[in-house]
Amino acid sequence: MRFKKPNMGVVYVYADDVRHAPRDTAGMTPGVLKCLNRHILSLCGGWRYNPPIMNRRRSSSKRPAPGSRRVSPSRASGRLRLIGGDYRRRQLPVLERPGLRPTPDRIRETLFNWLAFELAGAHVLDLYAGTGALGLEALSRGAAQALFVETDSDVAASLSANIATLGANGHVRRQAAMAFLSGPVTPFDIVFLDPPFRQGHAVDTCQALEEHGWLSEEALIYLEIEHECEPRVPANWQLHREVRAGDGIGRLYRRHRAA
Repeated sequence: MRFKKPNMGVVYVYADDVRHAPRDTAGMTPGVLKCLNRHILSLCGGWRYNPPIMNRRRSSSKRPAPGSRRVSPSRASGRLRLIGGDYRRRQLPVLERPGLRPTPDRIRETLFNWLAFELAGAHVLDLYAGTGALGLEALSRGAAQALFVETDSDVAASLSANIATLGANGHVRRQAAMAFLSGPVTPFDIVFLDPPFRQGHAVDTCQALEEHGWLSEEALIYLEIEHECEPRVPANWQLHREVRAGDGIGRLYRRHRAA
């Protein structure tokens, strides 16, 4: 280090390194230099420190432009991470679309803890599939097969590619959910409903599932809706579990045979 005061010479202070010290201190041991350093510093009140120019290094990293925002890698890359089962930690590419909102990891973990003893060999329906996060997680954890229903052709193609990548027993039907429910019926053991928020799909979808025979005798239905919504579900659906999911709420119902 060097200290400089106007109209005075430069005072050199070296704490540990004698390689660049002036000749009059070159023979001193590091311990002596430390003592000298403390003594000189105690006498230098009000002096300003001028680091040697040769030791100033310009950072090679570029600073972000003023007003710019950092984008998190997960948001920028558009990836879906599976969190349990055979495909645990697999990351899959997903398209970014307005309103396309995969169920958060924490909620998925909670949901599939509830379903832990229900998934083995189950037939699963993922309506309003989007990224397919729920159906893929079910396949990863032992479901026998899953059918994904998605109306957006690009999103459906991306989901089909991810199923092929995993080698999972899943199929994608590119069709609107209500149109699908009006077609040929196959009962399912577990149904995931994650309709677009604030578009009024939940009530009609729940009624169609029950009335058209899409549910096995004791089927489980997971419904994710906006938190302010109180949907009218069929009378023989009993609320089993409930969890907050961001700006929505997730409810798991168990179906009982209608009276």
